[in-house]
Parts: sequence; C-alpha cells; structure tokens
Amino acid sequence: MAMTLRLTEDQDRALTLLARTQGCSKQEATTRAIVAAASRLLDDAYIAELARNVVTEYAGVEKRIRQAR
Repeated sequence: MAMTLRLTEDQDRALTLLARTQGCSKQEATTRAIVAAASRLLDDAYIAELARNVVTEYAGVEKRIRQAR
C-alpha cells in the first residue's frame, strides 16, 4: 500500500534523527513509530479494562470495610 506523508521541515528532521538513531530508513522508522503508538494504545485499553473489572469486583469489599468502621 502506497502512501504519501507530508511533513514540515521540523518533522522531517525529527524523523531523520529517529531513523539514524534506530539505524534504519525513514520509511522503517515511520512504520516502527506507528506500530509502537498503536501498541501503547492497545496496552492502555487493556489495562483500563482490567482496572474497570477489578474496581467492580472489589466495590462490594470496599463497601463492607467502610460499614465495619
């Protein structure tokens, strides 16, 4: 799949620096950045779901503790 990516000069310099740091092409650095960002978002979504489940699970325990005081 082909895609044109339009960057400002500053963004292009940042991408060039990223590619040099990673020892890869700007194309590969872009792909890696996209995958890393998606991975963080998915991990965050998983953690948020886990937290919602735990909070729901322990809500009754917290209520009983408060009542026991």
